[in-house]
Amino acid sequence: MAYADKPPMSNSRIAAIIIVAILHALLGYAFVTGLAYNVMKKVAADLKTFDVEEPPPPPDEPPPPPPDIPNTPPPIVSPPPIVRTNIQPPPIQIVREAPPVIITPTAPPAPPAPPAPPPPPRRVEPARAKANLPSLFSDDDYPSSAMRAEEHGTTGFRLTVGTNGRVTNCTVTSSSGSSALDSATCRLLTSRARFTPAKDNTGAATTDTVSGRITWRLPEN
Repeated sequence: MAYADKPPMSNSRIAAIIIVAILHALLGYAFVTGLAYNVMKKVAADLKTFDVEEPPPPPDEPPPPPPDIPNTPPPIVSPPPIVRTNIQPPPIQIVREAPPVIITPTAPPAPPAPPAPPPPPRRVEPARAKANLPSLFSDDDYPSSAMRAEEHGTTGFRLTVGTNGRVTNCTVTSSSGSSALDSATCRLLTSRARFTPAKDNTGAATTDTVSGRITWRLPEN
């Protein structure tokens, strides 16, 4: 039966039950006889002094021992195999940055150069005297001052001939030793000499120079 599993009551619990039953009987009698108030007062005082001891609870069962764990060593983990390959890492390329480009304002383009002037015409035909130049002189042209001083000699000259064939300039290139004879040479050639003007490659008349020498001899008496 289930009652066989319950533990037997202690003596103190039985005595407490009996006292409670007696108190209930006394209270019933007190209510009946009119002494309920005094009896209740006395019972309350007795209850204050009566201490019912509860039996200590049974001790807790000890926990079961832990299961025996075999003292086995940890498994040996082998390292992964080393795989050797012939693949070499790519070479490191060093990229050099280009220096910054400095843009400077440029000057406006220069205007185009004017076309080159055409080359000057070339002289292809020289000026020619229309008469022999020494024949233009005579004894009457001998300067009197040079005659009195008995001066004589050869005067070198260079004539500039214009496009009209006339002498425009005379220069003494070598002196005869007499200024009178040199001056007479240029004066007579400028006034008397006539030329066929020179021509250029276009056929137009152009200037030219003519050089020569005049020898002065004292006239014979």
